[in-house]
Parts: sequence; C-alpha cells; structure tokens
Amino acid sequence: MTEAVTAIGPAARLRVQAMKEYHPPLGSRDLLRLDFNENTLACSPRVCEVLASVSTGALTRYPEREPVEAIVAQHLGLEAAQVALTNGVDEAIHVLFEAFLEAGDELLLPVPTYTMYEIYASATDARVIAVQAAEDLRFPFERLLDAITPKTKVIAIATPNSPSGTVTTRTQLLELAQRAPHAVLLVDEAYFHFHGETMIDLVGKVPNLIVARTFSKAYGLAGLRLGLLAGPVDLMRWVRRVLSPYSVNSLALACLPPALADTAYLDWYVSEVLAARADFEAVLDALGLRRWPSRANFILVDIGPKHAEFVRLMRDAGVLVRDRSNDPGCDGYVRITIGTREQMHSAAVALKDAVTALSMGDKQNESR
Repeated sequence: MTEAVTAIGPAARLRVQAMKEYHPPLGSRDLLRLDFNENTLACSPRVCEVLASVSTGALTRYPEREPVEAIVAQHLGLEAAQVALTNGVDEAIHVLFEAFLEAGDELLLPVPTYTMYEIYASATDARVIAVQAAEDLRFPFERLLDAITPKTKVIAIATPNSPSGTVTTRTQLLELAQRAPHAVLLVDEAYFHFHGETMIDLVGKVPNLIVARTFSKAYGLAGLRLGLLAGPVDLMRWVRRVLSPYSVNSLALACLPPALADTAYLDWYVSEVLAARADFEAVLDALGLRRWPSRANFILVDIGPKHAEFVRLMRDAGVLVRDRSNDPGCDGYVRITIGTREQMHSAAVALKDAVTALSMGDKQNESR
C-alpha cells in the first residue's frame, strides 16, 4: 500500500514572501496609451528596416552584447568597460542592488518614486530608508542629506522623477555623492531626453556615481527591453559579475545601433512631445486642475477623490491614464503621458468631457 504524501511544497525565502507585489495595469491597451510613459507613436524607421532583415539563422546564436556596448559607449563619450547593457532598466536596478546591497546596508530612497527600487531592494537583506517629499513633491534634498548614515550603501535618485516629473539638480547630486562616498549614487535618467540635463559626463570622474538609462521611452523600444548602467570600471566589474551574459536578446542588440544613429527621428519625437506638453499644460490650467511642473514626457494631475472614476471615463473615451493614488503622498493624483500634439488634442477632448461629467455629478449630488 502506497503511503500518502502530504502536498507541502518548498517555501520561498521569507524576504521574498515579504516583498511587495507589482501589478502593472496591462491588458487591453489597444487605445491611446498615455499610461506607461512609452513612446506613443513608433520607433525609428531604421529600426524597422533592421528587424525586417534579421535572418532566421541569426536567431540560432547566443547574443553578443560587447560589440554593441562599444557602440553605445562611443555614443555616450565613455569607455566600453564603463557601460553594461541590460534587459531594460529594471534589470539594471536589480543587478546593481544584488551587487552592492547586503544585510545591514541601507538603500536611501526619496518617495514617491519608481516602485521597482523598493521592490528589488526588498529582495535583498538591506533596509529601505524612504524619505518622503513634501506636499509640493519637490526633491527632499536636505532631508535626504540628514538621512545618510555609515550604513547607507545605495542612494537611488530618478531625475526627472516619476510620477512627479520633478528634477534633482546637478549640484544636489554632486553633494550627495560627496557626503556619502561609501555609497553608490544611482542616478536614473530614464527621461533624460525630455529634460536635457545629464550626469553621464561625470561617469568615471565621480568614483561612486552610476547612471542608468533606458531605451523604452524616447527611443520607442519598450518591447525589446533595453537599458544600461554606466559607471566607473571598478564598480562595473561587480555589476558584470552579477549580470547574465545573455540577458539582452539578439533582436534588441541589432536594433539599438540604428536607433542611436537616427538622431533626426529622435530629435523630432522629443520636440513633438515638448510642444504637446506645453499645449496640454495650458488645457489643464484652463480647466483649473492642479498639476506639477514636469520635465519628463508626462504630467501629474490632482483629480481628487474621484480619481478612479476619472480614469474609467478616460478609458471609456479611448484614452489610458495611470492612477498614482497608491504612491506615498499622491492620493487623488493621476499621471498622464504626453504623446504627439495630435494625440494630445484627442486626450484634451476626453479630459474636458471627463471633468465635465465629474462636475455634473457633483452638482447633482448637491441638489439632492
């Protein structure tokens, strides 16, 4: 007679069990995509030409990232050994934290900011020290300086920051690097192209500075998953030790050089977004909606208690926007990605209709 076996499977690490879950609102996104800060139009036509020319035989070989890393490094004015391509900026954050955070260390994190910093850090044995921004969501520089301790091992700064669109100045970043020489200063420049200011020229000159970039935003390569870390050779050697040698696929590697080379297309798309952002800000101001000054390809808007209904009304009108009410200090706030001027004209029509509908609902409730 066969003995019964109790169906108890292996348990995950307690640290993993305690991690926050990230649930992106994906699915049914065949509408105007103003919810994920992606390029809302298309990548460079040169990328499409490369994709069409990839042979089936090329897909049978493991990818080699080093030749493309050399191209990217030259594009950025860096040495090849200072640059590592990653499977999106998410992998960049993940491997950096795996390389430098251990038990007893602290990650210093101004909030609200990109959610994945805290999630990846919580998978390590380090402690996350969150420094809350004030009500205006400006970078909490002085409070962050005060929070530095001998245990601080990584300071993660997104500039421009999401969801606020606010920025950290070069002077502030240099001060942080100098005040915490024992810590890695990660400067995430995911939205660099819409801001125009960078720390990339200081890579290798500031010994604890590492810069992250993504090709998912302005370049329009979100589906290929491409990011990078750039830092001093002495730090990047440890990042490479953690990084999988094959995590960036062959298609992504083939498409990156033509995307970098087509500066005319990139410049056109960025200028289109900046013009559309200014126009859309004027619409928000005319409607009396509170917003935060943004240097990125999105705007954070205070919708108030009816934020969930607003998101639903916009979706019903064919426009996807992102409710950020669960972020620290962001109750009632909705983030709206900026696309082309034509796209944002359609979004403005939907926005006005949604605001009108919410306002009429309020008046009806008052009359009861």
